[in-house]
Amino acid sequence: MTDSTSSSSLDASDYPFDCDMLVLGAGPGGYSAAFRSADLGMKTILVERHGTLGGVCLNVGCIPSKALLHVAAASEEALHLETAGFAFAALRIDLDRLRKHKSAVVEKLTGGLAGMAKARKVEIVQGIGRFSGPNSMEVVDASGACRTIRFAKAIVAAGSRSVKLPFLPEDPRVVDSTGALELRQIPKRMLIIGGGIIGLEMATIYSALGSRITIAELGPHLVPSADRDLIKVWEKFNAHRFDRILTSTGVAEAKATEEGIVVSYLSGESECFDMVLVAVGRLPNGKLIGAEHAGIHVDGQGFIRVDETQRTNVRHIFAVGDIVGQPMLAHKAVHEAHVAAETAAGLQRTFEPCQIPSVAYTDPEIAWTGKTEEQCKADGLRIGKAIFPWAASGRAIANGREEGFTKLLFDEESHRIVGAGIVGTHAGDLIGEICLAMELGATAFDIGRTIHPHPTLCESIGLGAEVFEGVCTDLPAQRKKH
Repeated sequence: MTDSTSSSSLDASDYPFDCDMLVLGAGPGGYSAAFRSADLGMKTILVERHGTLGGVCLNVGCIPSKALLHVAAASEEALHLETAGFAFAALRIDLDRLRKHKSAVVEKLTGGLAGMAKARKVEIVQGIGRFSGPNSMEVVDASGACRTIRFAKAIVAAGSRSVKLPFLPEDPRVVDSTGALELRQIPKRMLIIGGGIIGLEMATIYSALGSRITIAELGPHLVPSADRDLIKVWEKFNAHRFDRILTSTGVAEAKATEEGIVVSYLSGESECFDMVLVAVGRLPNGKLIGAEHAGIHVDGQGFIRVDETQRTNVRHIFAVGDIVGQPMLAHKAVHEAHVAAETAAGLQRTFEPCQIPSVAYTDPEIAWTGKTEEQCKADGLRIGKAIFPWAASGRAIANGREEGFTKLLFDEESHRIVGAGIVGTHAGDLIGEICLAMELGATAFDIGRTIHPHPTLCESIGLGAEVFEGVCTDLPAQRKKH
C-alpha cells in the first residue's frame, strides 16, 4: 500500500498484518468504507457487532422507519380521496403483517449488502471490536471467544447510540426509536420526549396507527435546526394529530404504574401515558472502542476529531460518520467513507462539501440545505429570499396538497444560491436539485432559466428563482428586482 504510516514494515515478503484495511462498524459509513477499500485493491476486514450489515440506519433506523412512513402516508391518502369520489371501508390494521412488511424491506437490503461484501471478498467478522494497540484490534464474539486482528490501516465507523434519560423507569413501555419501530403495541396515548426529526417521524407513524400524541420539547421550537416558517406549515397541517405540543417543557420524572407511565413535567403538571418515546438525541461511541490503546484522541463528548481527509491524530487511522461530529446523517457518512478509503489508498481526496441536506420524512416532508435564514443573519450575510407558494402550483393543487412552499436564499451580491428550504410532499426528493445547484455555484439566473417539466413539484424551484429575479409569470405581477 502506498502512503503507509504504520511503524511496522509493509514488505510483501514479511507482511505483519492480517489485512490492509480494517473497518470498525458496518453502518452506511462502515460498509461504504469497506467496499471502497476493497475496490481500490486493499485486503479488507469489516468488524460488526450485529449479525447483519447496515448498522442502525438500515436495521433499526432510517429504512424501517421509511417503510412505516410510506404505509402511514398511503393509508391517510386513501382517507383523503373520499372528497374526490373514492370511498373505502373503515381502516383495519394487522400489526403482525405490518411488522413482517417492515422486516421484509430490511432483509432485502441487508441481504444485498451481504452479497456485495462477498463479491468484493470483504471478510466479515462478527463481534464487539476494541483497539488493543495502534495496529491491532480484539474482537469478542457472542460466545466470548476473542480474535486479535492486525491491520495496516483502519477506518472507525462505530456510530452512535440513543441518549437515555436516567430518571425514566426501566419499563417496556418506555422506548427509544429502536423500540418504537418494533411496533409492540398501538398505545392510546403516547408521549414523545424530544421534538426533533426522529420524534416527529415517530409521531407521524403512531398517529396514523391511531395513537393520540403529545410532544414535550425542552427548547422553544420543534426541529431547531430548520427555519421556523417551514415548521409552522407542518404544525398547522398536523394539528389534528396531537393532544398537545409542549415547547420549553422539561420532564422531571416518570413512574411506572399499572395504568401507564405517569410523567411529571418541570412545571409540576403530571400526565399518564401508555407509551413514552425518548428521542432527545444520540451520543457518539468514541469512548467505547478502546481508542486510548491506539492513541486516538477522543473528546469529552465521545467524538473523534479528524482533518479534511478524515484522518485522526494517528496517521494510519481514519474515522467517519456519527463518531466524527454533527450532522449525524447517513449520506454524510457515505461521502466521508469514500474520502477516507481513497486517502488511505494514496489518492488526493478531501471532504469539503458546500452543503449537507437534512430531511424530516414527516407529512408534509420538511427539507433544507445550505444556510438557514437564521444562520445568514448570524453570519452577517446579505441575502435575498424568494418563496414560491405551492398554492400556485398546478401539480400541488391537482394532488390536493397545496399547503407547502419552496424557499430559496440567494447572496445579494453574487446571486448565487446559499440555502433553501422546502415543506410539502416529496420535499426530500426535491431538495437534491438544490444541493447540486449549490455545489456548482449556480445563480438565480441559472436555476430560473433551466427548463423544468410541467406540471411538477420540482418546477417550484425554477419558479422560485424567477421570483428572486422578478420575472415570474405564475404569480401576480411584481417589480423586477434585478
